[in-house]
Amino acid sequence: MLTVTHGLDSRALTAIAALEREVVAADGGRLKLEWGVLERRTTFDVDLLWWDGDRLLGFLGVYAFGPPDVELAGMVAPAARRRGVGTALLESARPLVRARGYERLLLVTPTVAAPSSAGRAFAQRQGAELDHSEHFLVLGATPGGVDRNPDVVLRVAREQDRGDVRRLLKGAFGGDPQVDVLHRHGDTTYVAELAGVAVGTVRLSLHGTSEGHPATGAVYGFGVDPAYQGRGIGRDVLERCCRLLRAQGCDRVTLEVETANDTALGLYLSAGFVKEAGEDYWALVP
Repeated sequence: MLTVTHGLDSRALTAIAALEREVVAADGGRLKLEWGVLERRTTFDVDLLWWDGDRLLGFLGVYAFGPPDVELAGMVAPAARRRGVGTALLESARPLVRARGYERLLLVTPTVAAPSSAGRAFAQRQGAELDHSEHFLVLGATPGGVDRNPDVVLRVAREQDRGDVRRLLKGAFGGDPQVDVLHRHGDTTYVAELAGVAVGTVRLSLHGTSEGHPATGAVYGFGVDPAYQGRGIGRDVLERCCRLLRAQGCDRVTLEVETANDTALGLYLSAGFVKEAGEDYWALVP
C-alpha cells in the first residue's frame, strides 16, 4: 500500500534504515537519502512509502532544496522489483512537486560500475537523461589545528549577511540561488571574511540520530568569491570546517562535488578527503 507522509515518525525512519541496508547489501554503492534531512522532516515536507503490512518495500524521498529543481531519491526492496512499486512511487510524486512549482525532477541513483545497476536501469526506463554526476567524499585524518591565514575570520552568518551569501553562492555555482533560511535545526551557514569583506560561505550540517547512522557532519554550499580565489582561502576555510565538525563529535565528515569540477576535487583530496561513492542525477519533467 502506498502512503504519502508529511513528517517521518520513528517507525518509518527505522524501516527506511533497514531497507537501505538491504538494498546496499544487494546492489553495492550507497544511497543518497540525506539522513540529516529525513530526521528533521516537518508537516510541510512530503515522502512516499510503500508498505506490505509492517514491512517497507519501497521509499521515495522528495528533497526540495530550492526551485526550479527538486531531487528524488529512493529504493525498492530487491525481492519486490519489477512489480511497479518504483514507478508507482514516482508517478505519485509528480503531481505533488508540480503543485509546488518545480520545473524539473532530478532522480538520484548510485553510480555503480555494473551495467545491471538497478537505479540506472529504472531511470532509463522512465525516459530520464543523465544530467550530471557527483563524487561522494569522506574525510580521513583531521587537518592540523593551525589556521593558515589569521586574517580570515569564519563566523556564523547573521540575517544581514543574506545578500552576501546569495552573491557568493551565485558566484560559485551560478544560477539564482534561494537563501530563504540561513539556519535550520542541525544546519548552520557560515561566512568567511577578509578585512571585513565577505569572501566565502559554507553550510555545515550535523545529523546522526537514527539507527545505524553515526554522528555525521556534512559540508554543503561551499564557495569562495572568484575574485579571491587562488589565495588559499578555500583550503583554510575547509580545514577549519573539518576541525569544527570533529570538535562537535562527528565521526564522519562528508561532502559532494561534481565529477567535472577537477579544481574543487583536487582541493578536497589534498585536504584529506577520499572518494567513497558517487551519484548520478537523471533529469525528468514533472
